[in-house]
Amino acid sequence: MDILFFLQDAAGGAGGGTPVQAPPASGPGELLKMLPMFGMIFVVMYFLMIRPQGKLRKEREALLASLKKNDHVVTSSGIYGVIKQVKSDDPFVTLCIDERNDVCIRVSKESIAKVEGDAKAEPKAETQEKKS
Repeated sequence: MDILFFLQDAAGGAGGGTPVQAPPASGPGELLKMLPMFGMIFVVMYFLMIRPQGKLRKEREALLASLKKNDHVVTSSGIYGVIKQVKSDDPFVTLCIDERNDVCIRVSKESIAKVEGDAKAEPKAETQEKKS
């Protein structure tokens, strides 16, 4: 019986509590007031999520299209190697991972994570900086 009394009191029934008012009716005018807010949310989502992903996708496609022989690359699995054969119509490249023993593997172009600078060009740049 105490529980029933508590529920009536919370609902504004008997017990002297303040009466509960019904929420204001929402109509088409309320929806029209919210449309600009939804538009703003979409614009923010576009600039924070959709546009940056498009830029990254274009950069990745340009990287894969610019692969050429003797590029030093790293695959997504962490394998370092030198490209020995690449064809524009072939989705695979031949990657030499040990030039002394002529160990080469064939990997998908999509697995190339990044292209590193030429190994022979890097020490020259370092020695020029040390002389300065």
